Amino acid sequence: MKATLFHQHGGPEVLAYTDFPTPEPKAGEALVRIRAAALNRMDVMVRNGWHGLKLELPHINGADGAGEIVSLGPPLQMHSLWEGPGVGSRVAINANLGCGHCDYCISGRDNLCRNWHLLGETVRGTYAEYICLPLRQLYKLPDDFDFHKAAAAALVYQTAWHSLITRGQLQAGETVLIVGAGGGVNTASIQIARFAGAQVIVIGSNADKLAQAESLGADILIDRSKNEDWSKAVFSATNKRGVDVAVDNVGTTFMQSLRCLKKGGRLLTVGNSGAPRFEIDNRYIFAKHLSIIGSTMSPLKDFATVMDLVVAGKLQPVLDKTFPLKDAAAAQERLWKGENFGKITLEC
Repeated sequence: MKATLFHQHGGPEVLAYTDFPTPEPKAGEALVRIRAAALNRMDVMVRNGWHGLKLELPHINGADGAGEIVSLGPPLQMHSLWEGPGVGSRVAINANLGCGHCDYCISGRDNLCRNWHLLGETVRGTYAEYICLPLRQLYKLPDDFDFHKAAAAALVYQTAWHSLITRGQLQAGETVLIVGAGGGVNTASIQIARFAGAQVIVIGSNADKLAQAESLGADILIDRSKNEDWSKAVFSATNKRGVDVAVDNVGTTFMQSLRCLKKGGRLLTVGNSGAPRFEIDNRYIFAKHLSIIGSTMSPLKDFATVMDLVVAGKLQPVLDKTFPLKDAAAAQERLWKGENFGKITLEC
């Protein structure tokens, strides 16, 4: 099969489009012919590498993907009673890899698995023509559903749903602040917050991205290039009441987000695109009765719930630009420079 992979950490120049052995499905697995993969900032971070990251090289980036099942491993290949997706089924891939048998997985909290992996981060991912995965990781798509939309939705929508709805307990009538307009999780968060009946305030880097955020349902738009201390703009926009929930996956902006929250508010985070380490003033947290709630990905049940909404058209994945698999380096550069609005995908 063809794959884009790297033999050592480094810049985009380490990515190579080349031949790689096609995997074979084990018991309980399916071999999926990937038709579309989608990018995440994690792809570039893994390619660059960090202290303590241990990979089997060469490594293949990619958490998101969609395609069709071409074969099943034993014993399901001959099991007439199997009711799940079979050969020929179109599927979306769930990158949240639980072991399936620890106490967390058995209790339905597989994103807390004791042997947790994220596809494309610690194990080889979707920048390839084929991949083998446990059948529980595959969501069956309608025959006419677009592979690129499915790939674009899989990681970011389950992440945003689990953070906002399951962990954050977002309620209709609340106000949500979203720091950043164009990323995949943030565009998903705008739609999910609106679906839940919340008012949405978006902080964006320029007028074009804010206009696109408005088209997704954002109610109040604040351009941080014109409002360096945008927490003041948020207070003004809320009549000095503040917001119930702040979605901040930047990290270095936590202090502004904390200042935006009303008493008893919640700061939700699923990442740190700005930096992993930064200072916060703890007085804001205890004096205002604030909660900081972190999460990663989602359990299988949340993935199924949000993908049902995507397939039904109630949530609409935002697509940016599609590149051929061989041009994954250029796609990663577009993502890392923040030139995208929505998800960048690869044609596999």
